[in-house]
Amino acid sequence: MLYKSTRNKNLKLDFSSVVVSGIAEDGGLFVPDKFLHVSREDLVILTKMDYVQRSVFILKKFLTDFTDDELFDCAKKAYSPEKFSSFDIASLKPLSDSVFVLELWHGPTCAFKDMALQLLAHLLKKSLEKCGIEKHIAVLVATSGDTGKAALEGFRDVEGTSVLVFYPENGVSKIQKLQMTTQVGKNVDVCAISGNFDDAQSGVKKIFNSAKCVEALKKSGYLLSSANSINWGRLVPQIVYYFSAYCDMLKNGWINLGEPVNIAVPTGNFGNLLAAYYAKRMGLPVKNFICASNKNNILTDFIHTGIYNINRKFYSTTSPSMDILISSNLERLLFDLYDEDDFKINDLYHKLSTDGVFEISQEVKIKLKNEFYGGFCDDDQTKKSIKNVLEKYEYLCDPHTAVAFNVYNQYLSKTGDKTKTIIVSTASPYKFSKTVLESVDKNMNEDEDIFNTIEKLSKVTKTKIPSPILQLKNLKIRFDKTISKSDMFEYILKKFD
Repeated sequence: MLYKSTRNKNLKLDFSSVVVSGIAEDGGLFVPDKFLHVSREDLVILTKMDYVQRSVFILKKFLTDFTDDELFDCAKKAYSPEKFSSFDIASLKPLSDSVFVLELWHGPTCAFKDMALQLLAHLLKKSLEKCGIEKHIAVLVATSGDTGKAALEGFRDVEGTSVLVFYPENGVSKIQKLQMTTQVGKNVDVCAISGNFDDAQSGVKKIFNSAKCVEALKKSGYLLSSANSINWGRLVPQIVYYFSAYCDMLKNGWINLGEPVNIAVPTGNFGNLLAAYYAKRMGLPVKNFICASNKNNILTDFIHTGIYNINRKFYSTTSPSMDILISSNLERLLFDLYDEDDFKINDLYHKLSTDGVFEISQEVKIKLKNEFYGGFCDDDQTKKSIKNVLEKYEYLCDPHTAVAFNVYNQYLSKTGDKTKTIIVSTASPYKFSKTVLESVDKNMNEDEDIFNTIEKLSKVTKTKIPSPILQLKNLKIRFDKTISKSDMFEYILKKFD
């Protein structure tokens, strides 16, 4: 299996080279040369496997330069009981005959990014060996909250790597910030950016595309790589849990073999939803994808109009991990919808970089609408959804998952489609305890200490506080530096000098 760039399909590399480089030298994103099929018979076989085995089964179709033993070794280390509190790893919970929640936050950082980043660190280490690279890897990450902590934890003290995370100073929750700024490990660093996530993400991309920076780091013995979902090694593990969820439905008799499902995903950077789309390309029976956005509804507008316009107001919301206007993984979807026309992708993204807007063709608009339903809700609707979900299903969810519930209900009201639906839950409600508590208890004191808020939320909802959240109370702040976007280049050169 080889991988090609969305901006030059003649540029092809194997998986190890792709995961080490992170992004293509032309600025494009790597995608598989083809998608191997998972048959109905395969789905039956997968029902009899645990999550590690399911991971290896799917990963084998993409990581053909890895042996079975190497994949098992990586997966067992990534999804060990010491790291994940749920035996199922990706726990699927039925809330009704037609609504199922896929919990992806039982890892060490209580967010879905653990599902990929716990594995990526091991894949990258083995890829370095396969490529014969002896340089130290500098892993750069831009985060809107969850990716940063998951990358820090995944790469913590991994030999031969250092990880540097940039996050928007006022664009993450208090718990997300504490998780990053208290991170332990000898090879980790965290720095805030005066700006929003798009500032951090565009800054990291420019560094990757800067020959001056790349060469300077090489002279210091470092090789740049990424843990954001621009790296295919981050995206491919996410495909696994969609197959796993469907197989759990089969195993429990909640669905018949071949029966299609809908998948609703709260999304900002589009990677989590794209992974579901790729699972369908491989044969997973999916009817519709429900793309759920917050007030930064650029993806909703795009699905409805075919116009992608970043020239709009940016909002800081109660679902900060979705506060994004430049959805990197949309490029991969468009490459697929345009039948791998790399010239067209170059044209679209040149327009985006110069004018901040592009419009897709009528043919591609139709393809997009045939696959995706887009909807959004604001903060007030998000809070109401948290309360409604708790009252209706006795289920406590975080603001991002609440957005998915809200948009799913919009879809249901508009279409009347009773197809069984998997709603992806991306984070523990305790990562956003203030917003969640405000939603279920209006008597909350807004000035209350964050850990008092957490304890009160547990008492009010009779739910258990995840241990990684409780442990934060006793950790010291290690990283408190804030810089401007323009200083990122210099900061990195000093860090890795």
